[in-house]
Amino acid sequence: MKTLLRGAIAASLLAGSALVATPALAQDESEISVSANVAMVTDYRFRGVSYSGGDFAIQGGFDIAHSSGFYIGTWASSLEPTSTGYGNTEVDIYGGYSGAINDTVSFDVGLLYYMYPSASGDTDYYEPYASVTAALGPAEVTAGVAYAWDQDSTANQDNLYLYTDVGFGVPGTPVTISGHLGYTDGVWSPETYSDFGTDDQTAFDWSIGASMAVFGPLEAGISYVGVEAPSNDDIQFGPVMNDTIVATLSASF
Repeated sequence: MKTLLRGAIAASLLAGSALVATPALAQDESEISVSANVAMVTDYRFRGVSYSGGDFAIQGGFDIAHSSGFYIGTWASSLEPTSTGYGNTEVDIYGGYSGAINDTVSFDVGLLYYMYPSASGDTDYYEPYASVTAALGPAEVTAGVAYAWDQDSTANQDNLYLYTDVGFGVPGTPVTISGHLGYTDGVWSPETYSDFGTDDQTAFDWSIGASMAVFGPLEAGISYVGVEAPSNDDIQFGPVMNDTIVATLSASF
């Protein structure tokens, strides 16, 4: 769900852990499940670009899922206002449908709405998404796409994001290794934040990381994040786009 899309940086390492469902809110516990997550990150990176100015951020969300495969959820993060121009808070609302194609392949489709309550101007926008996940031996591989069509808040331009994630547990250890590669083509390319004036609106972002359970629901993670982007000396609004190491402490319920 959320962790496959927002953040799109090594799946759960930057936007919180994978959610663990806890039955609730229904007489038949097999029908509806509720899960929640909270996280502290040393930098909130969205597709390689820092939305917290390279500083600490607090994040969290929850999901309600039905046994049929339909789900809804919300997720929020603190921001650095001078870094993004989006104010100090991001709140996302999303809904979709996920299911199994066979024993080893599953899919997820949905619509995500990005909101920035404290921002000035028209900043909110919609982004449909879809992904397919397959178990390949000990690894789990996800390929996904997200597309934001022309909207007032996107300067009447669109944006295509393609990504693939891979993760696997290290045998005999509690450690999970994950990798991510993403490709942006459109208005949310890192070039948007620069003074270069280039017409190139494409960029790659990537990461590699590791995570492990530390106590109860707590999980710690660390990842190295990179993105094709202009030097920080040429940044217009202040986002940080240099390669960096991001540490995460999260909990899922």
